[in-house]
Parts: sequence; C-alpha cells; structure tokens
Amino acid sequence: MKNRTRKNMLRLTYSAVCLALCLVLPFLTGGIPQIGKALSPMHIPVLLCGFICGPLWGAAVGVIAPLLRSVLFQSPPMFPVAISMAFELAVYGVATGIIYKLLPKKFSYIYVTLIASMIIGRVAGGIAQFALLGFDPAKFSLPMFFSAYFVGALPGIILHIALIPPIVWTLRRFKLTVNENTDT
Repeated sequence: MKNRTRKNMLRLTYSAVCLALCLVLPFLTGGIPQIGKALSPMHIPVLLCGFICGPLWGAAVGVIAPLLRSVLFQSPPMFPVAISMAFELAVYGVATGIIYKLLPKKFSYIYVTLIASMIIGRVAGGIAQFALLGFDPAKFSLPMFFSAYFVGALPGIILHIALIPPIVWTLRRFKLTVNENTDT
C-alpha cells in the first residue's frame, strides 16, 4: 500500500510539473517570429506526462492544459482552438501512456510510441475541430486539416521527435518514470 501511495504522489507531482510547463513554455516560444506557435510547446509536457505517468494522468494534463491556459491568458482562444486542443492533447496523453506501456522498453520504441501518438492525437484534434465547426467542409476541410496539423506543425513535430525520446530514456534510466507497471 505504501508503494502505491508513493507512486500516486509521484504521478501527481510529475503531472503538476507537466501542467505548469504547459502554461509556461508557450511564453518562451511565442516570441519567435513565424515558428513560435508551430513548435507546439504545450504538446511536449503532455507527451512526457503520458510516458512518465501513464495514460490517465497524461489525459488529465492534456484536457486541462489548453482550457486552463485559455482561461488564464486568453491564448489559445477557447473556441474552437483550446477545445479541439483539449481533445488532441488528451489523446496524446492516453495514446502515449498505453502504447509505451505495451511496447518493449528499448530506445527505438520510444520513437514508435511518440510518432504513433502524435498521429493519433492530431487526427483526434482534427476530428474535434471539424465537429466544433459544425461538420462544415467550408470551415475545416481535409486540406485545411493537413495544412494545420502536419505541414504548419512540422517544426514542432521535428522538435518533439528530437527532444522527447532522449528525455524519456534518461528519466527511465534513472528510474524516474511510474508508467512501467500495470497499475495506473
């Protein structure tokens, strides 16, 4: 029982740090002309939370972060951006936590988990945005989806692929993750 309580406290602490990073990181990249938003700084802590804490905690941080940031700083705008981001980031957290838990704990599988989660999350975000805009292809079409979620986000995708796996591997190596057991 003591071990489980300790793990839950670690998950809570790591999740709080990830949520705080979601609120702060956009300030650091927002001043970079033309690519600041494309770096998708809020995505990094959510993906890390899924890897470190598991699917439930990753989903919680993913849902809360864009909505809280919108309320506190009016960025991103609540409708439709923050709401669709909440779906996207929640799916990032869930997918990362589940896929990472299921795959072998080798460095290459961190990349597999990350890329699969980014694809699944972006699709979920696109579907959410399409639904929020009334299923109207004039407001959000397939070309708009690919442009916004893949082409325009390419700098962030590259950054995430370069940054997140070494962080996860280092945290795992020092036994600082709590997503590797069966209890979430």
